[in-house]
Amino acid sequence: METDIIILVGLIIFAIIILAKTMIVVPQQSAFVVERLGKFHSTLKAGLHILMPFIDKIRYRHTLKEIALDVLPQVCITKDNIAVEVDGILYLLVVDPMKASYGINNYQYAASQLAQTTMRSVVGKLELDKTFEEREGINASIVDAVDRASDPWGVKVTRYEVKNITPPQSIRDAMEKQMRAEREKRALIAESEGDKQAKINRAEGDKQELIARSEGEKQRKINEAEGHAQEIERVAFATAKGIREIATAINEEGGMNAVTLRVAEQYLNEFGKLAKTTNTMIIPNNMADVAGIIATAMSIIKEKK
Repeated sequence: METDIIILVGLIIFAIIILAKTMIVVPQQSAFVVERLGKFHSTLKAGLHILMPFIDKIRYRHTLKEIALDVLPQVCITKDNIAVEVDGILYLLVVDPMKASYGINNYQYAASQLAQTTMRSVVGKLELDKTFEEREGINASIVDAVDRASDPWGVKVTRYEVKNITPPQSIRDAMEKQMRAEREKRALIAESEGDKQAKINRAEGDKQELIARSEGEKQRKINEAEGHAQEIERVAFATAKGIREIATAINEEGGMNAVTLRVAEQYLNEFGKLAKTTNTMIIPNNMADVAGIIATAMSIIKEKK
């Protein structure tokens, strides 16, 4: 009885082992290469699969995700014979697990080595200054070369990125001096351009000021002339009006007597002023007869009329 139990337990354990060898679950974005009796049989994609125990065997396991390989730094000689240290990152993915398993022993190592050799070849065609400017061209050249070489391996190269381009210390010092001189040159040019623009602005401002001042002076003179003309016109108008009023008053009754009296007063006033300002006087013959003087003046007025 105990022997039967032991046999049953052994059979159960054997069945479990067989089941474990038979059933296999492949994770997402993975691929397993199965060999049957040492020969390629199939490629298992993601999901549950049943294998023949002791006959089928999983020989290779590949990830279908994009892989980033760090390409180690290496010394490259540029076209102008300057040694620079260059490194980068290579991105690739497996598109055919069977070729990746049997096409090459280690596709990652092979792709990395091929990227290094291609990088040396590409950098050797460029001068030092161009290596900093032509990063995109270097990347494209390496991707094209490695992708064509890796096609039999079932691997697709997606892109390559240059991380660092490090020239010798002496070259870096020279480049720093050159960049400093270039920055100083640009600063001087910018300063001179600013001074030039400032002078132009000041000259333009002075010009506008002179124009505005001359326009103001012109307008002032025009206003003064117009005001003076209006003044003369109003004085003339007032004078003419006064003369008309005087003429009207003279023609009225008693007007002539008033004029006679006014002429006599003016005559006497002016004669008195003359006596105060000079020692020599011209005295008329009829000085004693003031009425005669007044009559003479009135006769002159009548003649003017």
